[in-house]
Amino acid sequence: MEINYTKLEDIARQVRRDVVRMVHGCQSGHPGGSLGCTDFFVALYFQTLKHNKDFNMDGENEDLFFLSNGHISPVWYSVLARSGYYPIEELATFRKLNSRLQGHPTTHEHLPGIRIASGSLGQGLSVAIGAALTKKLNGDPSLVFTLHGDGELQEGQIWEAAMFAPHNKVDNLISTIDVNGQQIDGPTDKVLSLGNLKAKFEAFGWDVLEMNGNDLTDVVRVLELAKSKTFKGKPIMILMQTNMGHGVDFMMGSHKWHGVAPNDEQLSLALAQLESTIGDY
Repeated sequence: MEINYTKLEDIARQVRRDVVRMVHGCQSGHPGGSLGCTDFFVALYFQTLKHNKDFNMDGENEDLFFLSNGHISPVWYSVLARSGYYPIEELATFRKLNSRLQGHPTTHEHLPGIRIASGSLGQGLSVAIGAALTKKLNGDPSLVFTLHGDGELQEGQIWEAAMFAPHNKVDNLISTIDVNGQQIDGPTDKVLSLGNLKAKFEAFGWDVLEMNGNDLTDVVRVLELAKSKTFKGKPIMILMQTNMGHGVDFMMGSHKWHGVAPNDEQLSLALAQLESTIGDY
């Protein structure tokens, strides 16, 4: 079936509008990474992922997604709502008292689409491996996807999981790292250099792919390529190059927008750059 990239691009612009409006509305949250990863989420949920809006925690016979760097929850909440998991209007409650849309995704609010609490960095890959092994044991041919931040790789648990997955041939797992080179304290190269990630994961036994995370065509292409490489003895790792704050020129490429909310004037400037035909909440 032919892919409607024009529609995907329009959805991505609208999701970016949602992100800046959500973070502005409560004057709290993480816009930079959310904007940078928008194209990935749109491609995943509207094209690649085999998922069920009639949500259940077991996730049998459907693909699962785990967000390890949970602080970029605004983009996930937006995509889940616009995929039909819950009303789009609920996005206006982000980080408000008694809201299901907390700053980091949690499960006790029973929010459809969320299977683990995340944001304590480093844990998502281990959880995803457990889910992937469960699917293999149950004869479930579906896949497990994860997303991680590059700064998150400074957590030791990531590397324990990175060793475990190839050793145990967890080949129904597709992980992605958002390589934007920024973290809360500054550039990753200055805080704690990650070195050659491709060489590192290949040495651990992963099948490593690379993609431009701010080019929807490339994101869809590489996600589909990754799916074609599953069940061949190796887990898949995608190194996704993105620009923090992508789509809003004054936010792009700076760690300063990791966790800062736009003021009224900045919101207006951002929305002017993100015109969409879909409509706000």
